[in-house]
Amino acid sequence: MLKSQKKQALYKFPKKEKLKSKKLLEKLFNEGQSLTGFPLRLLYLKIESPTKVKFKTAVAVPKKNFKSAVKRNRIKRLLREAYRLNKHLLFNNSEGNFAFLILYLGKELPNYHEVEKGMQLILQKFLNTIDDAKDD
Repeated sequence: MLKSQKKQALYKFPKKEKLKSKKLLEKLFNEGQSLTGFPLRLLYLKIESPTKVKFKTAVAVPKKNFKSAVKRNRIKRLLREAYRLNKHLLFNNSEGNFAFLILYLGKELPNYHEVEKGMQLILQKFLNTIDDAKDD
C-alpha cells in the first residue's frame, strides 16, 4: 500500500467501525462511562471485540431538542465528519477496544467548527481518562 493510500484509509469511517448492535448500545447506556465537552457528550465502554476494529462508534441527536428530522440528520452528518477527521488521535494513542456513542447536547443548529472543537475536546479528555486509568 502506498503512503498516500494509508493516509486516505486513516480518514475513512467504514461500516465495520459503526456501532449498530442494539445489545451493545443498551450495555453502553447502562454500564458506560461519560465525558462531556459542550456541545457533545461521549459515552464509552471497553469491549471485547472479535474483530480487529479498535473503536465502534455511533452518533445520536435527541428528538426532544430537534423535532425536524432534517436538522437531526444534518447534525449527525456533522458529528460523523468531525469524528472521521479526528479519530486518528485515538488510533495512535490508545490500547484496547471501545464502543462510543457521541451525543449532541446543544439546543441550536451548530456549525461545523463548533462540532469539531467539541469533538477534539472530548477525544482528548477520553485519552487523558484512559491514560490515568492505565497508570493506576
